[in-house]
Amino acid sequence: MNVEQIALAALEQIAKHEKECGERWAEATVELRELKEATKNHAKRWEKLAWFVIATTISCTTTVLTYSLY
Repeated sequence: MNVEQIALAALEQIAKHEKECGERWAEATVELRELKEATKNHAKRWEKLAWFVIATTISCTTTVLTYSLY
């Protein structure tokens, strides 16, 4: 093999590698978008739960204080 053939083989390998990396990056991007959406959905659920706990705590505290005054 001469120098030109070695260089062409190297270029082919680089092109193949770049193609594979591009495909993997596209897959990773899709996965990251799905993960972002799932994280948002979980955050909404936890926020609802937090408000439920806060409302329950306030209601119970108010009830206990109201009955302890009488």
